[in-house]
Amino acid sequence: MLFPLQNLVKFTGNIYEITVAANRRAYQMLRVKDPAIEENEGKVVSLAAQQLFSNKVTYRIEQQ
Repeated sequence: MLFPLQNLVKFTGNIYEITVAANRRAYQMLRVKDPAIEENEGKVVSLAAQQLFSNKVTYRIEQQ
């Protein structure tokens, strides 16, 4: 799976937020050794981004 550039181009939200969310999701997946990483040929960041863009995984910003 390639990085979902079409989804990124069409994204209307905050690019910084989605980038940080993808980074954190990728880190989570690496820590738990998610088997989906191997299925995606080790491309964990593109997998995390795809999960976010497809709303399989959601994120929220905590207000302090």
